[in-house]
This record gives sequence, structure tokens and C-alpha cells, in this order.
Amino acid sequence: IRRMRFAGFARCLFEEQKFDSDPERRFAVLLEDEDGADPVERWVKPGPGVLRIDHANGETYEPDFVVETRARKYLCEVKATDALADADVQQKARAAALWCRHATDHELAHDGKPW
Repeated sequence: IRRMRFAGFARCLFEEQKFDSDPERRFAVLLEDEDGADPVERWVKPGPGVLRIDHANGETYEPDFVVETRARKYLCEVKATDALADADVQQKARAAALWCRHATDHELAHDGKPW
């Protein structure tokens, strides 16, 4: 799937998108179809090196998706259920949560949306 390009997304920031796995592609389809109380306005799968979050011993983490709804912004990671307890995954989640707290402070100081 990594070699394939997908198109037809209305809410993605790019006309075409590549995915690392079919679960990521399916998540993108869910984002396109989300029309709940706080609908998705736009989403993107950041390219390599675009959004790096420091997480341990100089290592960086790059989230799978950035999603913006009417009220908030989210970093999203697609993982199998059995991978959620993995120590590395947990470390990256903590680093992403800290990043989101700092990003929220900045956004709210500039009339933006919380993360």
C-alpha cells in the first residue's frame, strides 16, 4: 500500500495521499465521513520531517495524522489494539500529550483552537 496514491478526499489538505498501511487509509475514510457534533474540517498526513516531536534520548516521533475539527485540533496515531501497551508507544503518547499542552497554550494565547 505504501507505493499507492489515493485521491478523492474532500477534507484532506492534499489532492493525493499515501498511507503506510490499510488501517491508516481506512482511518482517512472515517475522517472524510465524520459529520458528528464536532465535524472534521480538514486533515493531513504530515510528510517525513514536517512535524517532529522529541520523545526520548534525542529520538523524534512523527504522528500519523493531524486533524482539525470545528472546535479542536488533534494528533492521531493508528495502532493495533495489541500495540497500545508497548512501552515505546506509551512514551510517544506522553510526548505527544506534552506537545499538545504547549501547542494549546500557544494557540489560546493567539485566539486559536486547543489541541
